[in-house]
Amino acid sequence: MPVGSAVQQAGESWGGSSAEVGSVGFARLWYAVHTRSRHEKSVSTQFIGRDIETFLPAYQAVHRWRNGRHRVELPLFPGYTFVRIALAQRLEVLKVPGVVRLVGFNGTPTPLEDDEIESLRRALLAGVGAAPHAYLKVGRRVRITAGPLVGREGILVRRQGTTRVVLSIDLIQRSILVDVEANSLALAE
Repeated sequence: MPVGSAVQQAGESWGGSSAEVGSVGFARLWYAVHTRSRHEKSVSTQFIGRDIETFLPAYQAVHRWRNGRHRVELPLFPGYTFVRIALAQRLEVLKVPGVVRLVGFNGTPTPLEDDEIESLRRALLAGVGAAPHAYLKVGRRVRITAGPLVGREGILVRRQGTTRVVLSIDLIQRSILVDVEANSLALAE
């Protein structure tokens, strides 16, 4: 898979309303799925086999082993993948081997903002460079004004002459670092 690839249910299109109505008449929303350590890819593959729409944001890194350097694809949010389901389908998700739980509060899964997932998906498909980053809540907040991540807010980070933004998903307390042009940023209010 290419850099920033995503696993998607076969036959699904990337377009359309992100809150489509499921077969049982309930709105399909995005949920974070906590997986066992290093089971993100196998869980997403099993979701596809069960006709559950899934999204596994990934990046490529070079790892060095005894037999040389190898390019590997790793999840942007280790321990998590995302599904778009009607809440009535949660038992089907929880039955998949490797799934720990649907992320939420007081035993109730909490949906993610559709725009959070859709903008991330668009950015990865457009080839925006991204990598995992430590979870940040404090720093100079900026709003992205152009490109596939338009409208998203994050924390500005400057390293080695490049402008980057740390985007966080508060529900799972994970962040990623994305490359952004300096002229496509504005201070958030």
